[in-house]
Amino acid sequence: MNIKNIGHSMKYEAECIAMLFFPDEKIVTTEYPADEEEHEELLVQQEQKEQKAPVEDCIETRLQNGLMKVTLSLDGKQTSLCRTILSEPHSPYEKAEFVMSDMIYTLLSQATGIHPAWGMVTGVRPVKLFHRRLDEGKTPQMVAREFEQHFYVTQEKIELALETARHEAPILREVTDDTFSLYISIPFCPSRCSYCSFVSHDITSKRAKDILPVYVDRLCEELEQISQKVKGTGLRLTTVYFGGGTPTILSPEQLDQICCAVEQHFDLSQLKEYTVEAGRPDTIDEEKLRVLRRHNISRISINPQTLDDEVLQKIGRRHTAQQVIDCFEMARRMGFDNINMDLIAGLPSDSVEGFCKTVDKVIALQPENVTVHTLSIKRSASYGESWEERRKALEQAQQVGQMVSYAQKQLMQSGWMPYYLYKQRNTLGNLENTGYCKPGCEGRYNIYIMDETQTILAAGAGAVTKLCSNREGKLERIFNYKYPFEYVEQFDEVLKRKDRVVDFFEENRPLPLRKD
Repeated sequence: MNIKNIGHSMKYEAECIAMLFFPDEKIVTTEYPADEEEHEELLVQQEQKEQKAPVEDCIETRLQNGLMKVTLSLDGKQTSLCRTILSEPHSPYEKAEFVMSDMIYTLLSQATGIHPAWGMVTGVRPVKLFHRRLDEGKTPQMVAREFEQHFYVTQEKIELALETARHEAPILREVTDDTFSLYISIPFCPSRCSYCSFVSHDITSKRAKDILPVYVDRLCEELEQISQKVKGTGLRLTTVYFGGGTPTILSPEQLDQICCAVEQHFDLSQLKEYTVEAGRPDTIDEEKLRVLRRHNISRISINPQTLDDEVLQKIGRRHTAQQVIDCFEMARRMGFDNINMDLIAGLPSDSVEGFCKTVDKVIALQPENVTVHTLSIKRSASYGESWEERRKALEQAQQVGQMVSYAQKQLMQSGWMPYYLYKQRNTLGNLENTGYCKPGCEGRYNIYIMDETQTILAAGAGAVTKLCSNREGKLERIFNYKYPFEYVEQFDEVLKRKDRVVDFFEENRPLPLRKD
């Protein structure tokens, strides 16, 4: 899809709306200042050329003399809208960025028949938008009306966001600037799933096998260095989260080594949650679970993604649905009383009926947490080359919408409640990922990382540290090298970057009280 912006530089806003309708297509934007004669001449030449050639799919936005005109050329047809832009807007919804976005959205909805469930909401953290309005004193009814009228969000998603915000609120109120979470990255897997877009390495490769022991040693060293930075800040550790990849790809001895490093270097006396993403059942055994129990891990994930054996085989998961169930039951026998299970809606070859059966089976197992993800589309040449292919993508998105709605309805009717929610770019149907939990079993780390109001110190390849000062309204990120090989080779630089932790908290430390 091509976008032509004339007389303004609102590239980001136009592209975000276009991606709602064409998530798998490359968006190419060209900008022209409308008030320069040379560019006007170029535009005339371009328009003359386009008149002779077949009309290409394009969104043209032109802002001139206080008038915004948006023209959509799609599938050989052209439609336009014009609106006046106020020089002094009375509300955010009268600003040029919003007006243009609304016009593009309206034209694309009419032309494609697509009406995204989240409407014009394009950000990763939609619940934050709801929190902000509720914190301003607006009632849930007022907030619901605003998102329905201005953003075209469906009633189902509005209710989901409000319910999520309601359950998040008590936990978010506990967050203070002197608390932090610790994230530990294990970016290795037993094999790579076909849909995966995470930075993770297949452990079957010789290079990955060889570097893993070295990686674990460096990781423990980084944890020690982070603990030294923390000591002078007064920060208190509240949650620890092992993520991946698949952390249980590690041997029992390696798991023990990292857990011992955490215990040795950090004060765990105020810890409220300790999570390990056990992940795939083909990496979990009784010995590894004993290690986790010995180190007081309070929450684990056993992630089937689906309980359909044919779909598991199709996506490259080298285990069966029965192995998932056996692994879950083994964890229960060993005393794990807070287990999460991840599901993905929209997996290749899965059907609405098949996904619904998976949801029902997971509900029967009664895990404390169920996280329902929407498949994120990989860019490929198979979508977007013709209008017919776009229609097929639309049908697939509609099916995924049915899957997500079924999961939401069944889980909430069965006693689970939504406690955190986020969106990713390029998901089928622009749908969300939602964590559901039984009362009192919220995954605190998940809430903290989505709300971005607590400091998260992160160790390992691909890990991102987030430094938060709510008092000062500041948020900074420190990035570790993305790949394990870079992380090991550039380890001195990894440690050097962490020096910023001390500086940040020195700069944002509360001023001492005056005694006069």
